[in-house]
Amino acid sequence: MKNAFLFLTISMLSLTGCKPEVTAPKAEASAVRIYAARGIVRHIADDRQVATIQHEAIPGFMSAMTMDFTVKNTNELRNIAPGDRINFKLSVTETNSWIESVRFDSHVIENVTNHEVIIRTSSPDLKPGDVMPDFKFTDENDRPVRFSEYRGRVLAFTFLFIRCPLPDYCPRMNLNFAATRTLLRDSAFAPTNWQFLSISFDPDFDQPDKLANYAKFYRDSDADRWLFAVADTNTLDRIAPLLDLKISRVDGGINHNLRTVVLDPQGRITRQFDGNQWTPKELFDAMLAAARGLTNSTQ
Repeated sequence: MKNAFLFLTISMLSLTGCKPEVTAPKAEASAVRIYAARGIVRHIADDRQVATIQHEAIPGFMSAMTMDFTVKNTNELRNIAPGDRINFKLSVTETNSWIESVRFDSHVIENVTNHEVIIRTSSPDLKPGDVMPDFKFTDENDRPVRFSEYRGRVLAFTFLFIRCPLPDYCPRMNLNFAATRTLLRDSAFAPTNWQFLSISFDPDFDQPDKLANYAKFYRDSDADRWLFAVADTNTLDRIAPLLDLKISRVDGGINHNLRTVVLDPQGRITRQFDGNQWTPKELFDAMLAAARGLTNSTQ
């Protein structure tokens, strides 16, 4: 049995719980890989449970990027501030990641405040209740696909790229979609007019044949109402500001945030989930609400 099904089982076990706290997981059955890392702190959450770090390339794991990391011991950030260069350890399991052993290295003289304004204060152009403009993508079968093809259905779409290294980023979006699809198919109260669309923002690498192979890892041979596609750069330039989706390429890597959107059968936005802390049960509920014509506020 593939690892994907193990992941799915783990995800389903937590469906009845509340929204998880942004804290490091306890020891898991899967092995923990630990990497030494170094970078500049760009932002620290008020509760110090999440730190945004512009990190250098981590040999054997991933290219230089700017990402949000879960912090295992928040006390380690007590004397750390934006603009500080730090050394830390990145721990990664099959389903989660976190940082620990954070140590101050030096302070970088630059305008950190302006950097934070750029990446944190913009807001999406579209809000719940607005109609999502139509866009064309290329699907895993090398065929064009548009949002408008799903009018009459509830559509949930998210963004990812195949080479995303952290399990709680793009892989978690896939696992959550898989778990939500199971909930919809198993529920006697769910409608049947729904669809999932996973959109890659890495057109240079994520060609249709690669997407098709990647999709099988999460769907196996069952592609029922779940399609993978890729957006070209022109489409990304147009859709990103509408949803406050941020994508940048640095030293061969991709910096990005996470956006998952639910459209009702009329193509209107009923819910936008930001980040990776939403659960399959929350997406399931949002899709049921969309089918009933109910609009939720942006998360």
